[in-house]
Amino acid sequence: MFAVDPRVLAKLAPVLRRVLVVDPNPHAARLLTEIIKGMGAGEIVVEASEPRAMKAAAELEPGIIFTERNGDNLDGESLARSLRRSSFACRRAPIIMVTADATASTILGARDSGVHEFLRKPFTSADLLKRVENVALKPRDWVEAVGYVGPDRRRFNSGEFTGDRKRRADKPASGAAAMAAAKDQAMRILAAALDQFDRDPMQAVRAIREQAATLKSLAMKASDSRLAVAVGALEVTLASGPPCKATLAAPIGSLLAMAPPEPMKRAS
Repeated sequence: MFAVDPRVLAKLAPVLRRVLVVDPNPHAARLLTEIIKGMGAGEIVVEASEPRAMKAAAELEPGIIFTERNGDNLDGESLARSLRRSSFACRRAPIIMVTADATASTILGARDSGVHEFLRKPFTSADLLKRVENVALKPRDWVEAVGYVGPDRRRFNSGEFTGDRKRRADKPASGAAAMAAAKDQAMRILAAALDQFDRDPMQAVRAIREQAATLKSLAMKASDSRLAVAVGALEVTLASGPPCKATLAAPIGSLLAMAPPEPMKRAS
């Protein structure tokens, strides 16, 4: 086993306290488990199928999840999407997809399903440690929308991913710019959630609640009383009985009228 700085292991300990490994190949699962143990992992549960993995996730509440992309009774992308849209305590836990199938389409598929990291087989212990360090020590913003639930895809940390808006250089240059970007994203998600409400009402409401909390925080930081009042009206609507598209349209419309989302930039 490779040597790891004890100070690094101490920082990884909270994430590795409970680990879920999902892989139908016993040999691959055993190899991965041995490496994770060497990093100081506590309780490790191994499952071979998506249904059993979902049950284990609900019971174990893992701090990190490793999953193969596919196999008998396993679709890693489907598992990631189901976890992200569940009510489990671990729904935001980092997911690392480990697979030999590392084409551009599978990497992007993993990213779009809500996976944090992508690790190509065969891999070294150092490769795995790097991915665990990324998810444990470099937290990413969470996106709660309707079409997508998971970590900010613009900062997907896979070494194989080469798309635009990837890492540190893509972050806003100032605090004001960061707040403006967060506000714009929240407005985009509100508009999309209202538009897609009938497609997935439960997730739409969850997305709207998340954006309301984000906008409230931004209003307080910027001392923006108009935004605070508009967000308050949305929160009242969300709290007064089961929300529906008709009741949410007015308060969301008021927010969007105050700060329409910026037009999306076209890719070159």
